[in-house]
Amino acid sequence: MATANGAKSPSSMGPKVLFYSILLTLQYGAQPLISKRCIGKDVIVTSSVLTCEIVKVMCALILMARNGSLKGLSKEWTLMGSLTASGLPAAIYALQNSLLQISYRNLDSLTFSILNQTKIFFTAFFTFIILRQKQSIQQIGALCLLIMAAVLLSVGEGSNKDSSGINADQKLFNGIIPVLVASVLSGLASSLCQWASQVKKHSSYLMTVEMSIVGSLCLLVSTLKSPDGEAIKRYGFFHGWTALTLVPVISNALGGILVGLVTSHAGGVRKGFVIVSALLVTALLQFAFEGKPPSSYCLVALPLVMSSISLYQKYPCLDKKKKKV
Repeated sequence: MATANGAKSPSSMGPKVLFYSILLTLQYGAQPLISKRCIGKDVIVTSSVLTCEIVKVMCALILMARNGSLKGLSKEWTLMGSLTASGLPAAIYALQNSLLQISYRNLDSLTFSILNQTKIFFTAFFTFIILRQKQSIQQIGALCLLIMAAVLLSVGEGSNKDSSGINADQKLFNGIIPVLVASVLSGLASSLCQWASQVKKHSSYLMTVEMSIVGSLCLLVSTLKSPDGEAIKRYGFFHGWTALTLVPVISNALGGILVGLVTSHAGGVRKGFVIVSALLVTALLQFAFEGKPPSSYCLVALPLVMSSISLYQKYPCLDKKKKKV
């Protein structure tokens, strides 16, 4: 089924989309444990992020060469098309991440978690505005259940941070407003990526390459006046690295490619379901490998996630014209 502007309306998940979603759920869920075990404390964060982006570009180019799309790239690619499809979402995501960092320092974990999960609603909102993809009443209810589950999981794994020393104005302007703006930007960027891949037929692999390059350039500019930039100058780019450091870097890069595939084939809203489901995978892996039992929050969230996925899949928004036929 397609919407009026030509975008695909993913009312059901095919085998390929389901496969990508399961892989992304497992990767996203396992990433925190892999990073914790393989990345040393001395590793400079910027070096691992930049290396991840380079690996992501290399993997995407290999996949493009394999499916034959790399050959005609020189004839089809334009700078304006690239900036519209990938440059704008990449810049939005960079701004969103900065706002989240500011907000997290000025809010307690509960308030931050609740407000941060509103990005799922904003994704659905911008998907409707940009792609004209509607949600049924049941799907809206499923989104509510998903947000409740996400909040429970985030609070269960959150820090015991206390913001009692922060005054009300600082909490509002440096905490609440930034996280709400970040949620709006997250929904907008996700919908723009979906629009580029489904309407403009921009390859998800090409978008991965372009967004990685733009994101890397933004990160390089930020190192000019950041502590990480000074650390790289003093100790070297690969300070603290071992052979094991490459494992989470490669895993994260492959996860980035999977995010593009899931967004392209299933949409930004379903990507939200995948990410929340991955939080459950993290909790289960922590129990299996670290002996840390799932919290009561996790046990309550599990049926909520399962119910929300089932509802969202079972009751898609049907085209009224098709109903009458």
